Amino acid sequence: MATLYGVGGSPFVRKVRVVCAEKGITYDHEPVFPGTVDRQISPLGKIPGWKDEHGPLSDSSVICQYLERKKPTPALYPKDDYEFARALWFEEYADTALLGVFGPKIFFKKVVGPKFMGQKFEQAEIDKAWAEDAPPLLDYLEGQLAGDWLVGNAFSIADISVGSEFVNLYLAGYRPDAKRWPKVVTYVDRVHARPTLAPLIVEDKAFLGG
Repeated sequence: MATLYGVGGSPFVRKVRVVCAEKGITYDHEPVFPGTVDRQISPLGKIPGWKDEHGPLSDSSVICQYLERKKPTPALYPKDDYEFARALWFEEYADTALLGVFGPKIFFKKVVGPKFMGQKFEQAEIDKAWAEDAPPLLDYLEGQLAGDWLVGNAFSIADISVGSEFVNLYLAGYRPDAKRWPKVVTYVDRVHARPTLAPLIVEDKAFLGG
């Protein structure tokens, strides 16, 4: 059986877990922290790592595309060329832009540092990031949402990636203002209610003591 390496709470590990759940792919889960994963599986020491009968892979985007090719249905990447590219773009937007603010500036300082490293945090620094760095990201998403899902009319890797980043934001106790970003709030709630994601949120809350 395949093995997924990576601790709960990671948006990237969560992304792969949702893809597996959507496709009905079974795997063993070894909850290792970044830096402690076997470098033969993840050469950069990052999570997630993946290993199956073919060998090891690392990087969530690589793993998710591999799983899509290995088990094409249900499809999580659009068939249309442009929509496919748009889905990849939103995955990148989540993995870089959203992560850059929601991750080290909010979630890490508020949750990971204190819980796992005994670090103290300055609430003012987190609030500043939320007030100054997050709004342009939320404004962009608000303007991109025209239906239930980010790309086309189907749930895709775009929604998995973006939704996963918002899990960490919410776990840190931050939520967009529904009056300013109504589409974003409704959309994220829809993604988080997905049967393949909702149980993972409960699991991560328990793991993080939320």
